[in-house]
Amino acid sequence: MKVWEGNKKRALRDLFEIDGEPNDSPRAITLRISGDLRKVRMIGANMTDGKIIVKGNVGMRIGEKMSGGEILVEGNVDSWAGCMMTGGRLEVKGSAGDYLGASYRGSRKGMSGGEIVVHGNVGNEAGCFMRGGVIKIFGNSGGFLGVHMSGGEIVVKGNCNEYPGAGMLDGKIVICGLVSSIVPTFTIEDIKETVKVNGEKIMGPFYRFIGDIADHGHGRLYISKNRNLHLKSYERYL
Repeated sequence: MKVWEGNKKRALRDLFEIDGEPNDSPRAITLRISGDLRKVRMIGANMTDGKIIVKGNVGMRIGEKMSGGEILVEGNVDSWAGCMMTGGRLEVKGSAGDYLGASYRGSRKGMSGGEIVVHGNVGNEAGCFMRGGVIKIFGNSGGFLGVHMSGGEIVVKGNCNEYPGAGMLDGKIVICGLVSSIVPTFTIEDIKETVKVNGEKIMGPFYRFIGDIADHGHGRLYISKNRNLHLKSYERYL
């Protein structure tokens, strides 16, 4: 198997110590990768089946365009993790960089299926141009969460920086912690006691905003009422 090292192609065996036996069925294959992988990119790119377990930190673009199978990272991942994925599951025990489940610059094809779970924090623009699937973040999120998203679901158990859902056309974003600021082109519609994400009931109460009306969007942005007292003034519009 050939892989890139810089701008040169190398045999995988020249870069890693490899043991184990091949299997005829991709579904039965589990790859275990250990070491300092911060400069290794595109692990699991275009993956269709099987399982990859990574013990260590990982470089950019893990799980790029994956359509099936499962990737488990017992560490942190760099930017563009799960970018443009259409299926499968990516779970990160640590934190993730910018553009989680997003599109590349100049493209509108973000994540359209599958599930991404991050137990730590994530950087900016997670879910950029997201069209489907589920992103669960147990830590905090950077700014512009779900920017330009047109489908799918995102839930953040922690806090979120500025302007979640900016340019949003459709889909659902749920933030259980503190939000520093929201886009003024969202309009409050209701207060909901609970909200469901991928079948999971999350207890509120939540302010429900609709937008981004500047882009004629009708996405749903749910923000914890109890954690965001600075948004109480919106209640006069109900």
